[in-house]
Amino acid sequence: MAMMRLRREDPRVVGSFRLHRRLGAGGMGVVYLGSDRRGQRVALKVIRPDLAEDQEFRSRFAREVSAARRIRGGCTARLVAADLDADRPWFATQYVPGPSLHDKVAEDGPLSAAEVASVGAALSEGLVAVHEAGVVHRDLKPSNILLSPKGPRIIDFGIAWATGASTLTHVGTAVGSPGFLAPEQVRGAAVTPATDVFSLGATLAYAATADSPFGHGSSEVMLYRVVHEEAQLYGMPDALAPLVRACLAKDPEERPSTLQLSMRLKEIAAREAQGLSEGRPPVQRERGAEVPTGRLTERYTERVVERGAQGRTPGASGTHPSRPSAPRGAGSSSRTGSSPRTGGSRPPRPRSTSRTGSAGGAGTTGRQGTGPRTTSAGRRPANPRLLRQRLIVFVVVTLIVALGIAAAQQL
Repeated sequence: MAMMRLRREDPRVVGSFRLHRRLGAGGMGVVYLGSDRRGQRVALKVIRPDLAEDQEFRSRFAREVSAARRIRGGCTARLVAADLDADRPWFATQYVPGPSLHDKVAEDGPLSAAEVASVGAALSEGLVAVHEAGVVHRDLKPSNILLSPKGPRIIDFGIAWATGASTLTHVGTAVGSPGFLAPEQVRGAAVTPATDVFSLGATLAYAATADSPFGHGSSEVMLYRVVHEEAQLYGMPDALAPLVRACLAKDPEERPSTLQLSMRLKEIAAREAQGLSEGRPPVQRERGAEVPTGRLTERYTERVVERGAQGRTPGASGTHPSRPSAPRGAGSSSRTGSSPRTGGSRPPRPRSTSRTGSAGGAGTTGRQGTGPRTTSAGRRPANPRLLRQRLIVFVVVTLIVALGIAAAQQL
C-alpha cells in the first residue's frame, strides 16, 4: 500500500495512537498509518470536519461502529478502537499489509480465473460474517479490498451507510465508485445483502478483466448504465462469466446469496487450479486411454462410477459406445494374436490399434463382429505357443511309438 508523508495540517496523535504516514483519503476522511504504545499498527480514519458537524451523521456513524464491533471473521479488518464523541470522530482498524486489489490489477494486469475465484470465495465468506452482524458494506470495490499474505481482507465495511442519505449527484457526497454501486443504491431504494453481491460481482469482473463492467465516463453516465444497461464482460473467463453475470442482475432477488456464491466459487477455484476450465469436462481414464466424459453416454458414465471400486470398466462388458460388444475370451490378456478358440475373442484394448500377428492390410484397422481376426489373406494368424505345444506332443508320441516298436522286436 502506498504511503505518503504527513502534511502540515495532519494531526500527529489521535487518541492513544501516534500517526506516521498517510495511507489515503476518501469521501469520509483521511486514513493514516498509526501505532499504539505496544507497537500494534492500525489504519486510523479521521472523519471530515463538515461531516463531524452533522448530528445525523454522528448518530448513524455510532450505530454502524457498534455493528462493526460485532463482526467476526478472518476476511475483514478488525475494529480496534473508535471515538465517536471527539471533535472529529475517528475509528481504527487492524492494519493489513499488502496492495489493494485495484492497485494489484493496475500494476500487474488481470488475475487468472483460479485467482479470481479464490479471492471471490474468501470475500464471499467475509460478507457472510458482515451480514450476520447486521451490516451491509455498501461500498465494496477493488480499492476496499486488500491482498494480505494471509488472504484478501475487506476494509471500511458498513461505514459507507453513514453517508448513504446524501444525494449521489451532489458533489463531494457520493460514496464509492459509480461502476460498483448496485442499481437500488442509485435509485435510493432500500439496500440488502444482495447489494453487496452486486458490488462483489463488479469487483470480480474488474479483477478478471482489469476494467469496469460498465465502462468509463462521468458519474451520471456510469450510474445510468448501472440501472439501465447490461454489464459488458468482455475478456471474462468462461468459468466465471455466468456466475458474475448472475451477481450483476438488476433485480436483487435474482442474485445468488453470499453463501451460494462462496460455495460455487470454491468449486471453480478448485477446478481451475487443476488446469481444467468450466467448458472442458474432466477426463476419465480407461486402461491408459483418455476418454472425455462430455462424449460418453449417460449409461457409460454411471457404470464408470459403479465399477470404479472393482477395477472394472464398462468397455470390458461391451458398453463402450464406440466399440462393438465382444465376450471375454478364455485366453490370457498378455498373449499376442487372437485366441485359437472360435467361440469368441478377447475384449478390445483401447490403448492399442494394432497387434503382432495381424500386420498389414485391413487386419490392423479394426474388427468386424466378435470372431477372431484374420490376416489380409483370410487365414487366422499362427499362434507360436500353440505350434510349440503341438510340436512337443508330436515328438513325445513319436518317441513312445519308437520305443514300443523296439521292445516288440526284442521279444
